Amino acid sequence: MEREQEALRGFLLALCCGKKDDADDLAQDALVKAYLSCEGYQDQGKFRSWLFKIAYNTFLNHKASLRCTESIDEARTLVSSNSSDNGFEHQDLYLALRTLPPKERSSITLFYLNGYSIKEIATITDTSEDAVKKQLSRGRDRLREQLKIES
Repeated sequence: MEREQEALRGFLLALCCGKKDDADDLAQDALVKAYLSCEGYQDQGKFRSWLFKIAYNTFLNHKASLRCTESIDEARTLVSSNSSDNGFEHQDLYLALRTLPPKERSSITLFYLNGYSIKEIATITDTSEDAVKKQLSRGRDRLREQLKIES
């Protein structure tokens, strides 16, 4: 588990839209859950995928992280100007991610920030590969619109 902590925290930081305290709390919860259920790990896949699945489910159960906003401007008003996370290099991306529904946010994060395949994302999120493809497509479209990126 020690080898996976940094990747897990990075994954949760993206899901929590740069809110480091929330990401750290979720990572701790996920690691405890993984430790308590390690007998259930049957080495049928990557350990990281198993751990990320636990973290993903922990994220979904954490109501505060799920709040979506309509726009980056709305997200900016929710983020305190004295927050240490405001100086983060990828703040605009995190603010844009905040506008996505949790499933789209998770798929985008797993695919683009963590390098998982569509098949692996489907396993982690307990959805079909087609659902993941749709979530990625919708998420990209919404991010493109929020970040005003030309296609």
